[in-house]
Amino acid sequence: MSGCHCGSGLDWDACCGPLIAGERAAETAEALMRSRYSAYAVGAVDYLGESLHPEHRSDWDRDATARWAERSAWLKLEIVDTEAGGVDDDEGVVEFIARFTERGQPKQHHERSRFRRHEGRWYYVDGEVPKPQTQRHDTPKVGRNEPCPCGSGKKYKKCCGR
Repeated sequence: MSGCHCGSGLDWDACCGPLIAGERAAETAEALMRSRYSAYAVGAVDYLGESLHPEHRSDWDRDATARWAERSAWLKLEIVDTEAGGVDDDEGVVEFIARFTERGQPKQHHERSRFRRHEGRWYYVDGEVPKPQTQRHDTPKVGRNEPCPCGSGKKYKKCCGR
């Protein structure tokens, strides 16, 4: 037995393996998310299609999914946040970061995924890239004729303010 690709800390046979093999269904949206990540890691492309919500399968490109799974080395899954998606819920959101390398270059995929229960089973609906948080600069604005904050001794307009 070996550790599961999803990073849960459980063995493959106690975590994502039975879900991908069709031996049992995911109990939560997060469990389905983890199993979908593991499916990419092991190249279980058919499972990725089967775990798509039936209403969202028409535009799924199996070949493109297979190419991405095969050309990438899947390194780590980080669950950032979950909203609902428990055993008693019918909808849920899982925010995650999947780290991988593609053609030797380190990359990451950050997504907020929506999941919905259909006929008693969890399915992936769609996802979106989270919007970056607005950053406020709380430092006071430097006037053109004030000393440059870099410490050069010059006026800001003659130094970093150009």
